[in-house]
Amino acid sequence: MQDYIFPIDFTFHIGTLSNDFTAVDADKKTVAYVKQKLFKFKEDVGVYENESKTKLLYNIKADRWIDFSACYSFSDPDGNEFGKIGRKGWASLWKAHYEIFDKNKQVKYTIREENAWVKVLDGLVGQIPIINLFTGLFLNPAYLVINGNNETVVRLSKEKSLVGRRFKVSELKKMKGNDDDIIILSLMMMVLLERRKG
Repeated sequence: MQDYIFPIDFTFHIGTLSNDFTAVDADKKTVAYVKQKLFKFKEDVGVYENESKTKLLYNIKADRWIDFSACYSFSDPDGNEFGKIGRKGWASLWKAHYEIFDKNKQVKYTIREENAWVKVLDGLVGQIPIINLFTGLFLNPAYLVINGNNETVVRLSKEKSLVGRRFKVSELKKMKGNDDDIIILSLMMMVLLERRKG
């Protein structure tokens, strides 16, 4: 994609029908516009240069229809796959757990929820009419990207906002090579999935 200047903010658009958001870096430059395509049996997400959608940067596609263990592959506009993220089955129902794979299908990173209880409370309180509009002001889950040495390299946190529309990606440890692309794309897909759950 490009050199990222952290932190990166994901801001969801609440006035649109689709599940979409804009990613903006610390210099207020748009990094990407992410849009989940409507009416697809399998998840299909387009990552564009900006909201005009004139330049497609990446595609994210599910390998199967609805499944707790679905994988979502990343490919360039020519269809060349270079990584994927997979949800860790039933374990993700209680505490979010994803694995990030490189182009050789080797696990490079895992994403774990920092505190599962925050997510549980967020999901429960989020079912109460009217009050659910304000859960983003006091219940804010966070997710950690952990490398093979058990070091946290990136943290994604839900920021205080109405209807949970803002997330922040912070780099805690310098990422290696081109891993920043697969990590950022993984977090983009994960936040679409987790936000839908509450």
